[in-house]
Amino acid sequence: MTRIYLDYCATTPLAAEVFEAMQPYFTKHFGNASSIHSFGREAKVAIDAAREIVAKFLGAVPQEIVFTSGGTEANNAAILGLAASFSKPGHMVTAHIEHPSVLQTVQTLKSHGWKISYVAPDENGTITLEAVANAIKPETAFISIMHANNEVGTINPIRELAEFAKAHGILFHTDAVQTFGKLDIDVRELPVSLLSLSAHKIYGPKGVGVLYIRRGVKINPLLHGGKQERERRAGTENVAALVGLGQAIELRKNEHAHEWQRLRALSQFFIARVMALYPTARLNGDAQNRLPGVVNLSFPGQDSLALLMSLDLEGIAVSNGSACSSGSVEPSHVLRAMNLSPERVNSAIRFSLGKYTNEAEIETTLQALERILAKRARRAQSSTN
Repeated sequence: MTRIYLDYCATTPLAAEVFEAMQPYFTKHFGNASSIHSFGREAKVAIDAAREIVAKFLGAVPQEIVFTSGGTEANNAAILGLAASFSKPGHMVTAHIEHPSVLQTVQTLKSHGWKISYVAPDENGTITLEAVANAIKPETAFISIMHANNEVGTINPIRELAEFAKAHGILFHTDAVQTFGKLDIDVRELPVSLLSLSAHKIYGPKGVGVLYIRRGVKINPLLHGGKQERERRAGTENVAALVGLGQAIELRKNEHAHEWQRLRALSQFFIARVMALYPTARLNGDAQNRLPGVVNLSFPGQDSLALLMSLDLEGIAVSNGSACSSGSVEPSHVLRAMNLSPERVNSAIRFSLGKYTNEAEIETTLQALERILAKRARRAQSSTN
């Protein structure tokens, strides 16, 4: 059975070129970058090179780049670190549609006395400037709004939101894990205070991420110990993973413009065919202002978990929500926040495409979906007779 992977928002396969670049740092160049001998210096050179690549890609300077174990740690470090830098609990603003690594961290702040305002999205999943403006208070210390949603792909007006925050003297963090390598991000023009990234969303290794911290922004470290990362994140560096991150970025620099167009066209083709196949299907999220390759569709009259399992039996991997919530049987918090009907929420499937997705795989998926829906229709018909 041919296996088809359509869950690129959850993670991406490691690119062959990335794996090749990482290999020497598992066995040959294995030194601790904090050591002063030649083995340590080799590791330090590799880390510095990776930091330079990340900084250049973002329009930042190397001193603004803090390496983490992934997007979750970056989000935790940004929110908890900012909160701890204030002398007493204050007020912050976030959105109902954030990733669990933000929402759960914010709950921790709440238990420590912080006041939280949650912004609801519009029906397309967009967090608007008006909604954020209505949520701030004179004592608002910072705002955390994701760049684009991981479930429906809607892109938020981050530049507009960040400029608003800056004008009001409020620090602004954005979770850019899903937009990393897909949208152009230049912090010289995007006035965010902090920004979170993760390597495994751009065909890099799992277990490595980035927290960009603009010069002048102070956070208290989440991890304590050594003096790594300019004393903002203690712990021996994962040199091989950082080399892989750098290589993944180099690959994306040459690919992402073409990939944007290819994935947009492939997604539009897929959506049109699904609508023809199942006319009551509904696209969730903004139809235009969305990440290419992220297709969240509701199939009214169907159950999302049953569809997901049926597709998996056909060798096709899809999702019905965030990978970090896969152990939960609760309906998507994102779709519920968009105020969609229970029927749409409970029948939603996310198909996320990537660089290795081709037309043949999309055609095979459509054929499998047609068989599954026809079989379920026959079963429903027989049960009513």
